[in-house]
Amino acid sequence: MAAPLTAFAASESAPAENGILDLLPAPLRDLIDPENAPLRIAEQGIFSAGGTVIRSDGTFDVGNYYTSRDGSTAHVDHANVLYQIPENDTELPMVFLHGYGQSRMGWMTTPDGREGWSDMFLRKGHSVWLIDQPRRGEAGQTSVAGTMTTTTSDQTWYTQFRIGTYLNDQFTYNEGSQFPRGEEVLDQFFRQMTPDTGMDNDAGDQAIDNTVVAQAVAATIDEVYARTGKDSILVTHSQGGLPVWEVPLYTDHVAAIVAIEPGAAPEVGSDAYNAMAEQNIPVAFYYDDYIGQQYTDVPAAAMWSMMASTADTFTAAYTAAGCTSTVVRLPDEGITGNDHFMFQDLNNDVIADHIEIWIQQNVQ
Repeated sequence: MAAPLTAFAASESAPAENGILDLLPAPLRDLIDPENAPLRIAEQGIFSAGGTVIRSDGTFDVGNYYTSRDGSTAHVDHANVLYQIPENDTELPMVFLHGYGQSRMGWMTTPDGREGWSDMFLRKGHSVWLIDQPRRGEAGQTSVAGTMTTTTSDQTWYTQFRIGTYLNDQFTYNEGSQFPRGEEVLDQFFRQMTPDTGMDNDAGDQAIDNTVVAQAVAATIDEVYARTGKDSILVTHSQGGLPVWEVPLYTDHVAAIVAIEPGAAPEVGSDAYNAMAEQNIPVAFYYDDYIGQQYTDVPAAAMWSMMASTADTFTAAYTAAGCTSTVVRLPDEGITGNDHFMFQDLNNDVIADHIEIWIQQNVQ
């Protein structure tokens, strides 16, 4: 095992900021105030999982190797996985799958530079395994030809994600929004957007291949099991909440699924649903604020309300079958002002704590 790393901006010699705590020896201070202690990583790394190898027709010509691709191969359609294991590795691993137009970066930080969920769950004793899905980000090698466009869509996504809207050449925020403020924050947020390499255009008119993604995620989970001996909690967001339901078709090492505003819940009676039910995988759906017909000034509210209704349908059937499924609407829990990116909002720590409580109560 590699020597522990200290992955936190503060140092033991930093100026006193916390009064009496700063007068204590560092080990004692960390025990008293663990949330502000240095984050100690025992092991970290990066690897690819799943995918396939394609081959062109013909015979490789070593004398004409650069201009001819006959008889050549390409390794494609895999996931790329960055992982960190904390010193206090006491809990189940958590595998994170991003949504559309995103990469693993979204789990790792916030637009205003605060800790992301990956750090927060490391502090809670989980190893984290952060995926770039096939044909996205660092897993861009693809078996499907695609065209990268220059579509201008910042305002579209801002509105779709229920952060606010764009009026009179200005970005506005929904009332009570927990999204961090500032021009630099928005600049950092929009620069997180990551296009697909294997789609016809950036708007997603060619559907993402959910089976390709699911198989790569399953291969990741199998690798996590091989390395740790533990099943994984699969955390997903938005578009990632479509292929995620197929993952149990290809692995039996899913301990639970936490779906953050997924594109849809699995259809009752589908192969994906049946595989989940047979393995009795606990599921939690999390939905943010500004969803429902009452939010007439939020353009995407009705659409997200329809998507959330699929979780209610799934949960009714799944629990009737003796399995565990919970639909969490954050305003009902007294947590308000969140948009589609709850894990980057100002209260992302509060929501991470809520998820951890659900895990402790529902996941073996």
